[in-house]
Amino acid sequence: MTLCPYKSVYGRAALRCSLIPSNKLDLILTTTSTQAAGRPQPTVRKFIFAALITLAGLVAAGLVLTGKPKPAAVPPANPLRPVVAIVEADPAFISLPVTTQGTVEARRRISLVAQVSGKVDAVAAGFVAGAFFEAGEVLLSVEQADYEFAIARAQSQVAAAEQRVAEEWGRNRQAEREWRELGVVEANDLFLRKPQMKAAKAALAAAQADLAAAELALSRTQIKAPFAGRIEVKHVDLGQYIAPGTPVAEIYATDVVSIPLPLNDSQLAALELPMHANTDLGRSAILSFQFGGQDWQWPAEIRRVEAVVDRQSRVVNAIAEVRNPFLPDGSGRPPLTPGMFVQAEIPTPPVAGLVRLPATALRSDDSVLVVEATDRLKRQRVEVRRRSVQWAWVAGLPKGTRVVREQTGLLVAGLTVQVSTAAVALGTD
Repeated sequence: MTLCPYKSVYGRAALRCSLIPSNKLDLILTTTSTQAAGRPQPTVRKFIFAALITLAGLVAAGLVLTGKPKPAAVPPANPLRPVVAIVEADPAFISLPVTTQGTVEARRRISLVAQVSGKVDAVAAGFVAGAFFEAGEVLLSVEQADYEFAIARAQSQVAAAEQRVAEEWGRNRQAEREWRELGVVEANDLFLRKPQMKAAKAALAAAQADLAAAELALSRTQIKAPFAGRIEVKHVDLGQYIAPGTPVAEIYATDVVSIPLPLNDSQLAALELPMHANTDLGRSAILSFQFGGQDWQWPAEIRRVEAVVDRQSRVVNAIAEVRNPFLPDGSGRPPLTPGMFVQAEIPTPPVAGLVRLPATALRSDDSVLVVEATDRLKRQRVEVRRRSVQWAWVAGLPKGTRVVREQTGLLVAGLTVQVSTAAVALGTD
């Protein structure tokens, strides 16, 4: 047995070594020394070398980034200019029609009522809603028997009153003869029966009035149309009992319809409507409406304005009228029926110096951009007289002024632009 050379260093290992043969112990020591010698050992020189390489790389990268030459600002030979489309102003006398709208109304609409009581015993074939009738046409009638009896009684009273008048007249003649036979010049009225004669005549007049009232009541059993028109709503029918004042139908005249057209202050000023008494307006208007999927027009005439200004909207209603709107004219145009909504266009006197511009040419501050002779933009204020979705009518532009058709955020005053060759004259579509 061989002693372990590591006995003094390793306590427990020495015990194990004492049990190992010497030849095997040499092999173990040799192997262990070889493995320890093959492991790389870091040194200070290697650390310094790696730091120098890293520093050199950082310096090279900094030189590449900071040593790049700056680009020189060279202005282009021909700077780009925005291309704009223009219109040339051509002031002229232009009539700006006033546009408004309204609802067709019957100029004459009434509630037809009964003046006598009784049961409805007959109605006309055309006594239905929507039917037309002529003036004086009998629409319905009430039972007449009671009123015929009243006429018979009134005739009897008239006959009795006539008999009394005749009797009193004969007595008056007899009294006058007797008074002359007495030789007295002045006769007493009571003796001559003059008061009795006057009372008899008054009774006759009353009886005749009763007869006329009975005959009038009989005539009122037939309810007639007071004018030519149309039945809007009917309230009674055959067999129904009605009393005096009972509405039997709502009717309106068909000879004229009226259309209230609201006008604000600016529209009134443009139309120059006379508001004084007994002045003839005499303004024409064109009514447009859609019916049956087609657009139709009716000529109208403004006849008057309403008596008050609307307290809520502060507008004035001008009344346009159309005569005979239900008569066929051969064009297939539908009639102006009450309740129909229409658009109205009222021409105005021409205004001098107006220019029509596209609505896109107008800025929010009522100004436009004008292209000067040097192709520089200039802002110019204008007076806007009328504006619509597509067009604007302005004043204050001299003839030949080149106006930019459409405003964009890139166009400002002082900018040099290029005028498009597609520029058109003002007013072309």
